[in-house]
Amino acid sequence: MNNAWVPVANRITDIIKETDVEYTFTLESSIRPDHGQFVEVSIPGIGEAPISVSGTGDGWIQLTIRAVGHLTCAISTCKVGEQLFIRGPYGVAFPSALYENATLVVAAGGCAVAPVRTLIRSRLADKKLAANTRLLFGFKNPESVLYKDEIDEWSKLVQTIVTIDKEACSWNGRTGLITSHVADVDIPDLSQTHVVIVGPPVMMKYTSAQFFSRGIKQEQIWLSFERRMACGLGKCGHCKIDNSYVCVDGPVFRYDKALHLID
Repeated sequence: MNNAWVPVANRITDIIKETDVEYTFTLESSIRPDHGQFVEVSIPGIGEAPISVSGTGDGWIQLTIRAVGHLTCAISTCKVGEQLFIRGPYGVAFPSALYENATLVVAAGGCAVAPVRTLIRSRLADKKLAANTRLLFGFKNPESVLYKDEIDEWSKLVQTIVTIDKEACSWNGRTGLITSHVADVDIPDLSQTHVVIVGPPVMMKYTSAQFFSRGIKQEQIWLSFERRMACGLGKCGHCKIDNSYVCVDGPVFRYDKALHLID
């Protein structure tokens, strides 16, 4: 019987520097997380943290990690051939089967593009699902845009809106907060639409409000709570909000459930 607390060593096979502080690591792994799930990543003697899975395939996974803390800064110095320790996957995934016969709008802010990346990839790999997919991304500035080349490819297949918060001389695209561009998303049938929103709490709150103003209902919106998780198994209590444990009952919640989570 496997022990859910015991991490397994996984060899790093590739590292991509996405921005000044964000790196995508490809690791050998036999796990196959569902879209929106996360794993616990650790380096012995340094620490452990929950990280969303940003890519998955036969015998490998990808993790996009932002170097902002003690552990993640240590991970950012790792080299190809070295090992990271992983346990999981954990958490509730996006109900992708529910989205199959509907238009899916994915709205993500900053590094929150990472946890929706596998969902987007799976949709765009299917011509029928791709035709009913819309993407809306907001970043702080041009230097913080994740997966630039991949987003360019996505924009050739589906409506893809990318905006940065403020004007910059190195940027010739849209500007302004992501909320100001919700009105431009093409939604052919409000009753047959689901919206996935991932980002900082304030971003999710006001982006949801903009979709409400367009006629989207609470039960059509799905959020991912990414902060405060620690153990991944609902034992430490660090992510407990009201009577829910984000790492077990989430991180994906339908809006009408998330509305009652008093943080």
